[in-house]
Amino acid sequence: MITLALSKGRIFDETMPLLKAAGIEVLEDPEKSRKLILPTNQPDVRVVLVRASDVPTYVQYGGADLGVTGLDTLIEHGTDGLYQPLDLQIAKCRMSVAVRSDFDYAAMVKQGARLKVATKYTTIARDFFATKGVHVDLVKLYGSMELAPLTGLADAIVDLVSTGNTLKANHLVEVERIMDISSRLVVNQAALKMKQAPIRRIIDAFSAALAK
Repeated sequence: MITLALSKGRIFDETMPLLKAAGIEVLEDPEKSRKLILPTNQPDVRVVLVRASDVPTYVQYGGADLGVTGLDTLIEHGTDGLYQPLDLQIAKCRMSVAVRSDFDYAAMVKQGARLKVATKYTTIARDFFATKGVHVDLVKLYGSMELAPLTGLADAIVDLVSTGNTLKANHLVEVERIMDISSRLVVNQAALKMKQAPIRRIIDAFSAALAK
């Protein structure tokens, strides 16, 4: 049995055409089904639905043989025990720094001010500001980042940005782009040795679909 870990939403939806190219079709709609393990048209392939942040953990510890996860999640989790054969070029967005529109970020950085930064992505934020030589105090949040600068909890946020509309609606502006984000295929290294032929077949099918 090959187990593929996916998260609901954009990653799931954008992975479906790639699975189809590999001859795999999920037989139930995750939005309508209460099941967390979904069958496919291939009796030896199943999909498990997990939280986006848990995908690398499931793959690393063998709860799934392979999975699809954002680069942001991968960096925060770490890549031990994970083979990353493909950038799937799906669920694209960017990781950025944003502040209130009336906050002079450039001047603060120039002055060497210590910034309070709210983010879920502490590893990415810490590394980014360290390379710039900017001193920051990180505040870890899980909910709506946009609230942090508006309530005075933080001077800036580090968050994923897709269209930028949410920032605009909350009177925030993007001041620095840290990196582009897309989703990666990750594979459990032990599973790749034990189930090499079926896993390699899926990797090759994904690769061929991306090349089209």
